[in-house]
Amino acid sequence: MNNTAHAQQQEVMVRISEIEIYPQYLEEYKTILKHEAAASVKLEDGVITIFPMFQKSTPTQVRILEIYKDQQAYQSHLKTGHFLKYKTTTLQMVRSLKLVDMDALDLEAATDIFIKLKHITVPHR
Repeated sequence: MNNTAHAQQQEVMVRISEIEIYPQYLEEYKTILKHEAAASVKLEDGVITIFPMFQKSTPTQVRILEIYKDQQAYQSHLKTGHFLKYKTTTLQMVRSLKLVDMDALDLEAATDIFIKLKHITVPHR
């Protein structure tokens, strides 16, 4: 890896949030999370993605791939109105939360993935 790519990789912050939701709140939580993720990506330049997913076999197990331009972008994200609203309105819905910081193995491949996604038409639900 060249020095430029290594420096860029060090700046980018990648995290996976592992969240378990109480079953009675699942649908409400998913609606709130979808809104928060969309607002974060649309309104914050430093948020590259907040991509929520849930396990097919256990939908109360939510995983969120979070990628931020850098640590400063993440800290800024935590202070936004839409994030604070998400955090306060979903607090009682969350059974457990684990934040797992990651290092990208190949940041260039991730860039190619996002470029490719831009050209895919996804049906609205």
